[in-house]
Amino acid sequence: QVHLAESGGDSIQTGGSLRLSCAVSGNTASSACVGWFRQAPGKEREGVARINTGGGGTYYDGSVRGRFTISQDNAKRTVYLQMTSLKPEDTAMYYCAATDWRSTAGYCATAPSPYNYWGQGTQVTVST
Repeated sequence: QVHLAESGGDSIQTGGSLRLSCAVSGNTASSACVGWFRQAPGKEREGVARINTGGGGTYYDGSVRGRFTISQDNAKRTVYLQMTSLKPEDTAMYYCAATDWRSTAGYCATAPSPYNYWGQGTQVTVST
């Protein structure tokens, strides 16, 4: 069983920065994928960024590439999402998710469905 807990969401002005944290506990799989997803009201949940916790490879949605950075601190068992140059369209509930299997090929899926464990979410609101 894996437990994920997000933190760091806040209300912020356009152009600002936030760092979200995902604290991981439980029996995570080696080289599991951990992803950040977001869902705005009336919208489907979408992938933002993913990391292979074994190899460290990272993957980003085109809408955030160059602005967001996903990283991990294995000693702290925490995955981060550093967000810069925030835009109103970034406003959403942000969720951390993890797979219960390792990615042998290294790639982490962008769709939410392959992810087995989810946190409760943290709200990010970007004002104009």
